[in-house]
Amino acid sequence: MLALSSTLLLAACSNGGGDNDAEGGGNGGGDTVELSYVEWDTEVASTNVVAQVLEDMGYNVNITPLDNAVMWEAVANGESDGMVAGWLPVTHEAQYEEFGDQVEDLGPNLPDAAQLGLVVPEYMDVDSIEDLDDQVPEQEIIGIEPGAGVVAAAEETVETYDNLSDWEVTTSSSGAMTSQLGSAIQNEDPIVITGWSPHWMFERYDLKYLDDPEGTMGDAESIHTMVREGLEDDMPEVYSILDNFEWTEEDINTVMLDIEDGEDPEDAARDWIEDNQDKVDEWTADAE
Repeated sequence: MLALSSTLLLAACSNGGGDNDAEGGGNGGGDTVELSYVEWDTEVASTNVVAQVLEDMGYNVNITPLDNAVMWEAVANGESDGMVAGWLPVTHEAQYEEFGDQVEDLGPNLPDAAQLGLVVPEYMDVDSIEDLDDQVPEQEIIGIEPGAGVVAAAEETVETYDNLSDWEVTTSSSGAMTSQLGSAIQNEDPIVITGWSPHWMFERYDLKYLDDPEGTMGDAESIHTMVREGLEDDMPEVYSILDNFEWTEEDINTVMLDIEDGEDPEDAARDWIEDNQDKVDEWTADAE
């Protein structure tokens, strides 16, 4: 119900796909750009940075948090102009299969930097999934939102590895998962989570990925920018900026950690932009 309400809100505040007609020259004309994102730390960081850059070019920007599937659907049906939150090929595999032919893939904005896996604190005496046994009495893997690709991969992992036949994947949210992780580490308790990087938790805590001999958790991923069909014709300047948007794991980690340390996401994005204006200039060069 929350996801449905969010997409209705997005539809209500959107100007509609073809109604936007931005002029070049970096003025934006006061037009409104609708960006959607999933409320993961990576996407909060990247979406706020992109939104600030577009606002600096003269656009009004609405950013709307949505469930994974609803985010993809919003771009596919034109309620959202785009998103910079497409994890491929594993995490959003199901969503890409359903909506991929209805959106335009502008390619990776964070190429080959994203990794999925089962993650444990460094103090745990285990280095491989196949060696997990009684280290975690609850025999539980703490996951995030149901339907997320990393959760599906963890569920496949439990089914594949014989030593995990009695284990369960417990779904929650990314925030609840990191909260449980922090509590476990504070008490030096054992815990296994569905982890991914980039993520601020690898900056904050001493963690390790468990080796995955069966390869069920997948290989390195990229985070892609997806836009609605027709955006290039309707808003060429916005399209160009989104097409040029690309940064590094170090970049996104800086913004994420500032937000986790209590800084407002808009302020964290602004700080990063001020410190990296040369990179931002590359994103906007074709639009000016």
